[in-house]
Amino acid sequence: MREAGEPALGAATGERLLITGIAGGQGRLIARRVGDLFEVAGVDRLPWEGHPRYIRVHVLDLRRRKLEDIFRTERPTAVVHLAFVRHFGADPQVRHEVNVVGTKHLLEYCATYGVRRLVVLSSAYVYGALPENSHYMTEDAPLNVSRTYPEVRDLAEVDTLCSAFLWRYPEIKTAILRPVNTLGHYVHSTVGRYLKLDYVPTILGFDPMMQFIHEDDVAEAVALALEAGARGVFNVTGPGAVPLGVAIRESGGTPVPIPEPIARIVFSVLFRLGLHPFPSGAIDFAKYACTVDGRRFRAATGFVPLFTLRDIFASAQQ
Repeated sequence: MREAGEPALGAATGERLLITGIAGGQGRLIARRVGDLFEVAGVDRLPWEGHPRYIRVHVLDLRRRKLEDIFRTERPTAVVHLAFVRHFGADPQVRHEVNVVGTKHLLEYCATYGVRRLVVLSSAYVYGALPENSHYMTEDAPLNVSRTYPEVRDLAEVDTLCSAFLWRYPEIKTAILRPVNTLGHYVHSTVGRYLKLDYVPTILGFDPMMQFIHEDDVAEAVALALEAGARGVFNVTGPGAVPLGVAIRESGGTPVPIPEPIARIVFSVLFRLGLHPFPSGAIDFAKYACTVDGRRFRAATGFVPLFTLRDIFASAQQ
């Protein structure tokens, strides 16, 4: 929480926030949520057409050294880092460079140019879906996703980089947030595309528990982490957990159980042909639970999700 004697955040105090990945759905929601707390600027590889006039948007790739010029001119006192390639349409080398190399540049500039608060939006996926997972993993659980899902090892690498930065620079209040499956109208997540299918393939004999959170609650979590000056690694959870089959039906789809050997072969071929949105490694998330404990973040910030599971699944149908 905010330390005694520390001034409240806000544009009136000269607080400046830089959001990377600001043109994406989650970036736009966060920018609007914190607009009365900060003077907001952002960078993204894509433009944000029609953005609010009070937000300055720079079209820039984080891999470029020109990012340092943004830090020199904007002089942010806080940074929210969202600029990750999370889909699988990009070349794997480009994805790695944007996610890992881009993050290394960002952390370097945060340390050099006096950033006081940093929030990194990671993901609960970094724990991986494995049969030995405990029911509700704490933030101390190992990041095992690359064991069975190597295509997303870069997200675990980014999380590890930021965790090391947290301890190396204790004067920078760094919060690494690991939200559960995020759904909503503006955020185009992999699980959202999966649940939008009319007939949703599942793995025969498996129906794991899954957690979900609304995109607006994620924006609220980021805002609270900034306001509280939270420091540490935090799971961010929504209103509860339900079996995958329930999530599919509540989102308007029909589960289609497929034997695992067939599913892995079919999905692997379809992914290579560009006909399926994610590789076969994602199948384990339809087999085993990857549920997390969000109490640490609630204790640090007072966060309470506002959207119910019914609200969340309704948003997936929009």
